[in-house]
Amino acid sequence: MLFTLALRNLWRNRRRTLLTLSAMVVSSALLILSLGIFSGMLQDMLASATEQYYGHMLVNREGYQEDRDLYLNLSSSRALDEVLAGEPGITAASPRLRSFGLLSHADKSYPAELLGVIPQQERQVTTFAEHIAAGTYLPENLENGAVLGAGLAKKLGVKPGDELVFLTQAADGSIGNDLLYVTGIFKTDSSGDKSLVLVGLPWLQQVMALPDKVHEYSIRLSDPRLATEERIRLDGRLPAGLEALDWGMMMPEMREAVASYDVSRFIVVIILYVATGLGILNTFYMSVMERTREFGIAMALGMPPGHIRLLIFLEAFLLGIFALVCGVGIGLLLTLSMQTQGIDLSSYVTPITYAGGTILPRLRTVLEIGNLLVPALLLLLVCLVAAMLPAHRAAKLQPIEAIRED
Repeated sequence: MLFTLALRNLWRNRRRTLLTLSAMVVSSALLILSLGIFSGMLQDMLASATEQYYGHMLVNREGYQEDRDLYLNLSSSRALDEVLAGEPGITAASPRLRSFGLLSHADKSYPAELLGVIPQQERQVTTFAEHIAAGTYLPENLENGAVLGAGLAKKLGVKPGDELVFLTQAADGSIGNDLLYVTGIFKTDSSGDKSLVLVGLPWLQQVMALPDKVHEYSIRLSDPRLATEERIRLDGRLPAGLEALDWGMMMPEMREAVASYDVSRFIVVIILYVATGLGILNTFYMSVMERTREFGIAMALGMPPGHIRLLIFLEAFLLGIFALVCGVGIGLLLTLSMQTQGIDLSSYVTPITYAGGTILPRLRTVLEIGNLLVPALLLLLVCLVAAMLPAHRAAKLQPIEAIRED
């Protein structure tokens, strides 16, 4: 009976109910869309910071990342490969050798960082291959090929097809040097564009007199936000002397940026739903005021105050369910639409570098279950909380005084 009464009472004043329902639907749909945009911006920024150099996680000798010591290297081993392959959260791993030296072309010379990689494996970890601005990515069959950052290529005045001379310190105390053939130029709008060069791993091992040695394994995770948990699990399985570092340890400023994004999303949720809650409170308070005489008659006929209170809560719950279904449905459609298409703002906004990552000039959403569940559950909670005061007032009515009220 209470359910039937609640459903009937909701539509006694259709205009007021529809206005409140519309506000709830719009607020929940916009909140779902906003959370999706926040997730898209965070994903873009995290990807630009990790997938354009480090990867989501690194495995190297203890202390290597602090001073990049040439001799803190490790041997590529099947045992380590099996450990990395055995972690379900790891989707790919790329061995790397790093060298710092002097790169020359014609009469120009500049310091550079050479990263020796296996091209096919590096493709699975970083996105350099997706940012080729000229030429081609590092080919597998060219021993001394090189892919340069756009800034470094501009300073050297080189283009695909040109030759470079590289000088560096070798591990045996000699001066390592050789010619490089420029196959391509990448542009990522990051600091790596000014100094980074990708070369073949076997070629760099030969130049540095470090056969079968690497400095690190760059790792890609299925979910980079779970990098800390994955690092803790992996640390317990690594051979002695090796350590795993997640992106939060390598870029603490990025970790702070992610935390600030979470706070920003929380503030948006609070502001939007406080306004929605005030609208719901007004609706139910006015409804209770209009039905004061009706409540008095119901209590005079034997309906206990607890049932009156439950009736108000049931009305709020039903209104919340209607708004939840419509709002989540519209929010889901908007999120899916912007996930596939997005809005390009490159004509009006330039990329912004922040905390080691790049905020791209576009609005793109990412569909996450939490972005749907949080607005839906909070909407129901806001409805029930907003109904508390009107329900308490209705339950405290005295039947005789309520019947006499016009």
